[in-house]
Amino acid sequence: MNPSSPARHPAWGIALVALIALAGLFYVKWSPYYDRAFTAAQTHSIGASILTGGQDAPPAPSLHAALDYAKAYGLAIWKALLLGLLLGSAIQTLLPPRWIERWLGRPGASGVVTGGLLSIPSMMCTCCAAPVITGLRHCRAAPGNTAAYWLGNTMLNPATLVFMGFVLGWHWAGLRLALGLAMVLGLGWALNRMNKTDCTPAGDTDAATAGTDPAFFLPGRVLRRWARAFAGMALRLLPEYLILVLLLGAARAWLFPVLDFSIDNSLLWIVGAALVGTLFVIPTAGEVPIVQALLALGVGVGPAAALLVTLPPVSLPSLAMVSRSFRRAELAVLALGVAGMGVLAGGLAIALGFGA
Repeated sequence: MNPSSPARHPAWGIALVALIALAGLFYVKWSPYYDRAFTAAQTHSIGASILTGGQDAPPAPSLHAALDYAKAYGLAIWKALLLGLLLGSAIQTLLPPRWIERWLGRPGASGVVTGGLLSIPSMMCTCCAAPVITGLRHCRAAPGNTAAYWLGNTMLNPATLVFMGFVLGWHWAGLRLALGLAMVLGLGWALNRMNKTDCTPAGDTDAATAGTDPAFFLPGRVLRRWARAFAGMALRLLPEYLILVLLLGAARAWLFPVLDFSIDNSLLWIVGAALVGTLFVIPTAGEVPIVQALLALGVGVGPAAALLVTLPPVSLPSLAMVSRSFRRAELAVLALGVAGMGVLAGGLAIALGFGA
């Protein structure tokens, strides 16, 4: 091969990423959610609220409360988190970077729509999708397109919308879908408009040779790079993630101090619920039993709707996990945009008579 000619990306690497994605999502998401949908239809429930662990109120702040929440949360998401780490590291080492640049690299409306569409079958929680976000940004996906994929995992999750329809009512699912589309497309567009400089994390130090060195794609070298990327991503993301989950689990009683009819539809409660929902972390579809329990306790539909929209898309741990992939201003826009959508959701739920 002429040294100056580009080396050919191995087809086996592309096939391996496709296999991991299809097999992993079927095992972790598609098959379990298919069965869970029938449970939701028959029982109008998908389990107890993870906030309270089946109790009437969150436990008092303590190490025990932190460990209990981390255990319940960890058991719910560990398979998806492992899949996210595998996919995120595989994207940046096994896929041709030009593919990511072609489909998600241009900061335009088409890239935002593409990111949103790709998120629909993924269906990961915000933290489990974070490693994939790291991989996409490593391959120069535009910030807004990447954010659309990230937010769409939770807000456009078809399984969660089905659970919501059977458990809470289809009017709640419709509200969530409408605001989810607005959030994914609107915040994706906003981040692309802000993108004046490239903030892509530094890539593999060997990447400069990828275009001309045939040995760069030898199976042994590719797999070693994948193993290094996986280990580096896990060591970088998981410690801070675990610490923040423990802190939020311990602080549940402070973040949700009252869970009864005294939480009415006043603007103060709606704004407070939107802010808390933006910070707190839950597993996929965890917002459905939380809101169901709150409504049963007499909580106003405004704060309940705010939590329905803000709990899933971002959280303090997930924002920390992607902090090296976005600029601080972009993360601030994401967080404030999610909180603002929560306030809007509360107002719409009241105006549309959800509590009637």
